[in-house]
Formats: sequence, C-alpha cells, structure tokens
Amino acid sequence: MSKSSGAIAPRSEAEAFFAANPDVDSIEMIYTDMGGVPRGKRLRQHEVLAVYESGRMMPGSITVVDITGQDTVETGLVWEDGDADRSMKPIPGTLVRTPWGGDKAAQFLVDFYELDGTPHDLDPRHVLGRVVDRFAAERLTPVVAVELEFYLVDPRRARDGAIRPARPPYSRDTPRNVEVYGLRELDDFRPFFDALYAATDVQGLPLESAISEFAPGQFEITLRHKPDALGACDDAIMYKRLVKAIAQAHGLEATFMAKPFAEQAGSGMHIHVSMNDADGANIFASNDTEGSDALRHAIGGMIGSVGDAFALFAPHANSYRRFKANSYAPVAPTWGVNNRTVSFRIPAGPPASRHIEHRACGADANPYLAVAAVLAGMHHGMTHKTDPGPAVVGNGYDRDNAGDEKPPSNWFAAVDRFDASDLMRDYLGARFVDMFSILKRVEQDRYFSAVPAIDYDWYLRNA
Repeated sequence: MSKSSGAIAPRSEAEAFFAANPDVDSIEMIYTDMGGVPRGKRLRQHEVLAVYESGRMMPGSITVVDITGQDTVETGLVWEDGDADRSMKPIPGTLVRTPWGGDKAAQFLVDFYELDGTPHDLDPRHVLGRVVDRFAAERLTPVVAVELEFYLVDPRRARDGAIRPARPPYSRDTPRNVEVYGLRELDDFRPFFDALYAATDVQGLPLESAISEFAPGQFEITLRHKPDALGACDDAIMYKRLVKAIAQAHGLEATFMAKPFAEQAGSGMHIHVSMNDADGANIFASNDTEGSDALRHAIGGMIGSVGDAFALFAPHANSYRRFKANSYAPVAPTWGVNNRTVSFRIPAGPPASRHIEHRACGADANPYLAVAAVLAGMHHGMTHKTDPGPAVVGNGYDRDNAGDEKPPSNWFAAVDRFDASDLMRDYLGARFVDMFSILKRVEQDRYFSAVPAIDYDWYLRNA
C-alpha cells in the first residue's frame, strides 16, 4: 500500500487543529459512499480526538447503500454479516472549519478499514489507491485535476414538481438565455461566489477561475491540479459539499445532477491527467501537439476501456440523458488536439503542459471511482503500448469510427459490461465489481418500479 493511499492522520494533527481552534465543538466526520454521497456523524471535540487516536466504529453496510441511503441486502453484506462494524480513520489534511455551519463547526474526511487495520476493499478511496499503487510501483505519479460543472436552481419546485434556474436576488425573472462566459451572470450571484471563495480559502481548497457555462444557471469553477490523485479527489469531494452548503446558505440549491433540464446542457466532470516520472518531469511532454508516445498509449488504453468503465462515468439513470450530439458531452471514444467534440482531448498549451482531458464523466459520478477507472485505462494502455488510432480533426460528432467499441447507450448495458469486464476486475478488485454491479441492479429495480408522471400523460387515456 502506497503512502498516499494508506496514510492515516495522527492524533497530533487534531490536537494542533483544536489548539488553534479551541472553540470548535461541532465536527462532521464524512465518508463518501459508492454513489458519491457524503455520510457519517456529527461529533463533539473530545470524540474527534478519540477518532484520531483509534478510529470510530460504523456499520459496514453503509459501503453498499444505494443513492437514496437504503440498504442493499442483495449484496449479502447486511444481515448475513450481522451488520458488523468496521473502523473509520481520518484522512490527513482534511480537518478544516466549515464557515457555513457556524462559528463552532468543522469537518474531516475518513476512510473505511477492517478491524485488523486492512483497508476496506469496497471503500471508493481505497479502490483508487490500489490503482495509484500500480503507477507508484513503476515510479510514476499521476497529476490530476477534477473539473466540475453545476447548476444553481430555485429550491422551490413548481406545482408540477419541475425545477427552474435560480433567480438573481434583485430579480423576479428566471434566467432564460445561455450567456456562455457571461460576466453579468457571475455578477448576478456575486454574494454566493464571494462566500464560496472565502470558504475555500478557510479550507485550503485550490479553487481558481469561475465561468458561466453553456446554460442558464450553469457554472464551472476549476480546481488546481496536483501530483496526488487521492488528494485531488478529496478536493473534489470537499468542493461539492462546499458548493451545496454555500448555495443553501444563500437561499439557493446547487446540483451536480448530470442532466437537470432536458432542453439544456448537461453537467460534466472533466478529469485532467498528466504523468510525472521519478524526477518530477512530465512524460507526456512533447513539442508534438499530439504529445509523447506515452501520452498516445495512455489515450489508447482509455479508448479501449471506456465502455467497460462507463457504469462509473455515468452511474445513474439520469446520467444517460446527457449524451447527445453537439451538446459538449461526447458520444464516442474519440480523441483529438484542442477539440471539445471528442472524449479525450489534448488541450492547447506549451509542450511541458501536455496532458489529457477526459470528458466522458458526468458531474454525478463519484470522483474516486471515476479517476480510478480513468487511471486504470491509462495504465493498461501504457503497459501494452496501445495505439489510439488517428486523432479526430473537426467535428467529432460527425465521426462514428468507434465501431463495436462505442460506449453503452443505457444504464442496464453499462452495468452489464462493467460486471463482465476482466480489466475492471483486475484494476478495481473483483469483489468491488461484484458489489457495485449488484448495487446498481438493485437501484435499477427500485427506480423503474416507480410510475412517473409521463406514463399518465402518454398512456392513461390512450393505452
């Protein structure tokens, strides 16, 4: 187990925090489940010190709850296991104040461990850690940034249950225009963004530029890349929680749902990756705009594995509504240089900055699992020197050169392919693939057992 994936924060870290923040006495302990949902407990200061000393017990069944928090008994990890406890242990550097929670509030992230100290194989962060270990064994370090789009919406639903973009505080009108890169749209929600940046400074999150995205009420804020894939995903988890909390404090609701509006752009999670060698040099760097051989082999592996991993990139029923031609959401495993119509983009920039932007994920994906699958594909391609084929020039939506390798087009096919994937079992763990697949099939049954309003609109009178 590498230092990054197996590191546990010592008690001295908590003692130093409380020495600097003696007033803090309401602290949330946060575990991220397979669905990317934060779960945990709210603790007092003395309880937190005990967690940093010896961990905190939590039922192992929360590793396999569905997106709504229900047990998934079909995994055999609930009653058959006696719903036995495992141990939560703190992740270094994540104990920070939460300004939105009041003067006494803070939070920290935790990993799941077996009682003998073994990392729990179903914890998404440990799943990523095992993939990172493959690179560490070859003295390579992935440099990662997670870029997330989100919508600000009105927390009050319409009478028919529909949602609508948030209205600026000074206006009664719901935004209707796209206004991509519009500065007035950022000004409209300046109090939200000012509070967001102030909170990120308190938490030490590397938040950078904000833009108005390709739909009314849609925004994107970038997180700085770092040579620590787990840390980059920790940043993404804390950032999502922060955005939602600050939005709520300002009378708004923030959603990272992949496709909240049928007629507007979906929200993506763009994963940026380069690769450093033991001396810290980027092995993807090249004067060739298509990058080095290592970069092209990494893309080849990503192309070959994207279909197998699609259940992680698009994990929910709603995820598949995002994939439409000419929507900035890719529909085929294509690659290109300075081209946003492909799945795997090499951004423009100086030779030393050569990296890959993976554009297939929805913003609803679990960052740990999505990055684990991206890196698994890259490692496989680099190991086997996989040829990605020619780069796409022009409109990638006009190119259907993927043949049988085109990603699954629906939730059921994606889970079936993931379950059958030897590559995913090799990199992510066979038991993880089994349990994730069972969980998603149970979610599918629960989702499609509900009768939506459109059934009545279409079939009540005409069937």
